[in-house]
Amino acid sequence: MAFEIERKFLLAVPYESIGDRIQVRSEQRIEQTYLALEEDQELRVRRITDVGSGEVTYTHTFKKGFGIKREEVEYSINKGLYEQVVTAFGAVALTKNRITADWNDIVIEIDMYDQIQLTVLEVEFDSEEAANSFAAPDWFGEDISRSKEYSNKTVWKQLQQK
Repeated sequence: MAFEIERKFLLAVPYESIGDRIQVRSEQRIEQTYLALEEDQELRVRRITDVGSGEVTYTHTFKKGFGIKREEVEYSINKGLYEQVVTAFGAVALTKNRITADWNDIVIEIDMYDQIQLTVLEVEFDSEEAANSFAAPDWFGEDISRSKEYSNKTVWKQLQQK
């Protein structure tokens, strides 16, 4: 099984103010819909559009766990399967732009959500030790790695109730 080890932060400054601190690699438009949620497990699908090239990809992901280390299995699916699943569920997709950038030789991802005022910065690590010893600069903001309040699935659930 593959594991995702990451720390998440509430970006403490406006995204526009960090341009001189980061080197942008790419920007993606992401639409994601959850198919099943149960305690510490989730199934979701995503449509991912590369803003620069316009290329569109689709994924299906299973995640298990909570906190900085979670089991993750992700694979590509085709457009037809994605559309069938999303249409069958009839749910409101969670939408966001993701900026992937380099900061001090570290890859960061910044998610800017559409339906709520929320900007989250993520850093992935090779080990829990590296994640736990990482000293984030103040501008990264509050560490929300273990906060369910800001998880994608929590935000998505709230969207379905509106």
